[in-house]
Amino acid sequence: MVFLPADKMAAIWFHPGLDRDLVKSWWATETESYFDFQHAEGAFPNLGKVQQGEKVNLYEWVLKGLKKRGYDGKRIATDREQNSRQKEPAAKIFIKTTEFGSISDRCEKMRMVKTPEELALWRRAYRVFDETHAFARDLLLAKGTDLTDYELGHAAEEFGTNLLLKGIRRDGTPHTAVGVELGVGVRVGRGTGYPHPNQFHHNRIQKGQALQIAGGVEIGGCGGELYRAFLLAPWTDHQKKVWTVSRDCCVMQKDLSREGIACSTVAYQIHQHQVKEGMQKYIYHRPAHGMGMEGHQPPYLALGDYTMLEPGMIFSVEPGLYDPENGFGVNFSDGFAVQSGGKPSLQMSRLPWSEEWCLVKL
Repeated sequence: MVFLPADKMAAIWFHPGLDRDLVKSWWATETESYFDFQHAEGAFPNLGKVQQGEKVNLYEWVLKGLKKRGYDGKRIATDREQNSRQKEPAAKIFIKTTEFGSISDRCEKMRMVKTPEELALWRRAYRVFDETHAFARDLLLAKGTDLTDYELGHAAEEFGTNLLLKGIRRDGTPHTAVGVELGVGVRVGRGTGYPHPNQFHHNRIQKGQALQIAGGVEIGGCGGELYRAFLLAPWTDHQKKVWTVSRDCCVMQKDLSREGIACSTVAYQIHQHQVKEGMQKYIYHRPAHGMGMEGHQPPYLALGDYTMLEPGMIFSVEPGLYDPENGFGVNFSDGFAVQSGGKPSLQMSRLPWSEEWCLVKL
């Protein structure tokens, strides 16, 4: 953990020994370390001190570190709420009354609402993923049933990773290419019929099936999801209807997600449309979650979330529909960024939602 004093520019790190090179070569004005979890008192094999000491309570160890640095009797802000088990040792270690106050709500708000610099990184990451998806679709059209979903996904991931890293300076040392990630997963057939499948996807691509190309991309921790749901001809009328309703709900979400609208209102209108179209049996989850450095994070486009949409919030796009009985499902995703002035959300990717793109003949 890092402690940032309010009265000076400093970063005081309390860390395990395995991170010592990373911590000391980064923004650190002072460091204190334990050997590893579970730490024994006085045991530092890396310093030649091998002993079986008393097990150290690491939370108390941090508090003692703050006390000896003069923070006894001060107000200390934490990025999460203290639980009851943490309050007792604090009262025991500090002599003076030391107030702990959580600012978790402020930290969460900072993660929810992206800065212009963060949004620029999001757009840059999505530009790479646009090309990655186009590569995957081209490969699907070129090789089709000669491929497994596994092969298609890994080929796309290799292409995308190479493309992403062309623009990232790196030399193999710490603090370069940090928070950079690109992952692609493809599933075909029955595996698309489950929101969170637990089976390994290694199945031959076949005509008449649903196929999903999905994944996530980040640069400096900024970026998100991008999925497209495909139907491989010949598809049934039922498959086409489920695909169309799911796709239309994505387009609805973009228009509905405007500054000053409650998350619950967006979810309500999307679910209402799904039910109106006879899809209630195939609804498994809320339309979207907030996206950020934690991946899935608040706020949520869910019936019980009454957070008001603000510019800079970014959401996934997942009004998915699943029919495991008939061996298929349809789930898209993208990134929709809320804009100011009541405008519709801004789409992070440039991928189309059209039948021309997603309904393909092999």
